[in-house]
Amino acid sequence: MSETKAPSNFIRQIIDRDLAEGKNDGRVVTRFPPEPNGYLHIGHAKSICLNFGIAESYNGNCNLRFDDTNPEKEEEEYIQSIERDVQWLGFQWSGDVRFASNYFDRLYELAVGLIKKGLAYVDSLSPEQIAEYRGNFTTPGKDSPYRGRSVEENLALFEKMRAGELDEGEAVLRARIDMQSPNLTLRDPILYRIRKKVHHQTGDKWVIYPMYDFTHPLSDAIEGVTHSLCTLEFEEHRPFYDWVVANTDVEAAPRQYEFARLNLNYTVTSKRKLKQLVDEGHVQSWDDPRMPTISGLRRRGYTPASIRTFCESVGVSRADSVVDMGMLEAAIRDDLNQHAPRAMCVLNPLKVVIENWPEDHEESLTAPVHPQNEAMGTRQVPMTREVYIDREDFREEANKKFKRLVLGDRVRLRYGYVVRATDVVKDADGDIVEVRCSYDPETLGKNPENDEGQGKLRGVIHWVSASKALPCEVRQYDRLFLTANPNKTGEGGSFLDNINPDSLRVLDQCLVEPGLRGVLAETRYQFEREGYFCVDPSSTDDKLVFNQTVGLRESWPRQD
Repeated sequence: MSETKAPSNFIRQIIDRDLAEGKNDGRVVTRFPPEPNGYLHIGHAKSICLNFGIAESYNGNCNLRFDDTNPEKEEEEYIQSIERDVQWLGFQWSGDVRFASNYFDRLYELAVGLIKKGLAYVDSLSPEQIAEYRGNFTTPGKDSPYRGRSVEENLALFEKMRAGELDEGEAVLRARIDMQSPNLTLRDPILYRIRKKVHHQTGDKWVIYPMYDFTHPLSDAIEGVTHSLCTLEFEEHRPFYDWVVANTDVEAAPRQYEFARLNLNYTVTSKRKLKQLVDEGHVQSWDDPRMPTISGLRRRGYTPASIRTFCESVGVSRADSVVDMGMLEAAIRDDLNQHAPRAMCVLNPLKVVIENWPEDHEESLTAPVHPQNEAMGTRQVPMTREVYIDREDFREEANKKFKRLVLGDRVRLRYGYVVRATDVVKDADGDIVEVRCSYDPETLGKNPENDEGQGKLRGVIHWVSASKALPCEVRQYDRLFLTANPNKTGEGGSFLDNINPDSLRVLDQCLVEPGLRGVLAETRYQFEREGYFCVDPSSTDDKLVFNQTVGLRESWPRQD
């Protein structure tokens, strides 16, 4: 991790003040508490960087705790993916991985304690009735007819809930707070509900499960968390967070602080919507490179450093805003420009025959691995009589603005010789299938003399040897959504209406220089003059697969 001092923000200022005042015995303990009901996305990366970064800066601890209170939607796959993503980003949690379910026995005892204090009761209203009685922002709530049950009756009913003697939806445990509160979260929120589902950690031990808003503050308290950092949508839940901590028999008193979530344009980050994209086949998987998931960004070729840099550049504040996708793309472009080795790959091959090159002659040309970093060394590129160039790099006729190969004119083959296009071969449909050239053997590493009225070279183009190049598949990605705000739709519309039908383009006849044989998955390259690409895990010895990470320069207009 970088030694650079992290920029200050309002949360760091709070912690600095707490430490100066001697609060929490000088401890700083944070936590990253995902629900294991989906893969992490770029918004979670901001929270990960903040929570783990704070702990690191203050020599504190950051726990990884799964808030696993809903067995219907949680899976072991999600748990493993979250652990993998956190570590890939460069962070390590304190101690063992924690689960809210580790505390279910203790949470049950604390709930019984609230009943005994007269602060919780079992409600037998149906879910629909509870919603009706709760009211809304303009209508005050009204008491449930079961709100006045005695402590003894509530204890007995709560035990029946636990024993599985009541059906799902037949009863819930609610806090007794204030049904007239202007804050709807304080209108006797539900603490426990019946769910007769097997839990991925506790098996069939429980048929009642605590609600997230009850579990979260108590888990923080049990773990000794000092600063519970969450996004702004939980601000209205903070009074209940404080109520739970104040009215249960826990020793620690964590404090909750809210910051603005990361909103990225051309993206959705709702786990429900991301799961819908996967389940309905709009993308191939949670780690599809078009997805804003951390695993998707990783597969596309993003680096941990680029994501951390991006999160730092976004900053931490309480003001909601939408970040332009260009900022994320600029972060990975800057990183790969410095660190990615170079290679030549022809995406749309067109054969070139160098007629004055000896038939069986092969020459090994030396090229830098990185033109701005000599320490990365050099690579050898074989040149033969037949090579491939990109079809877009040749025209029979063109004006002076076209800086590539034109019939009758000259270019340099990158790191190689100067060639002149002398003729073309066409098929029955009139399409060019081959370009005939000659080369100047005196031009390796030096410019040709400007004689005989030849004029300057048009430019430099990339190429690969026809007999030595490796076949590869290149997947080019565009943004998954056509609009900056995919969630904005017409009446009755869906975010799916904004999906870009051309977000993936597969080129399966590409050729890459032979030095890339056997490269490992996730190895990143700059394909010269094309962009940045990453080796996909589906690559085989027979055929490499590359995912386009980002272009050499920004191509989308910024959103103001």
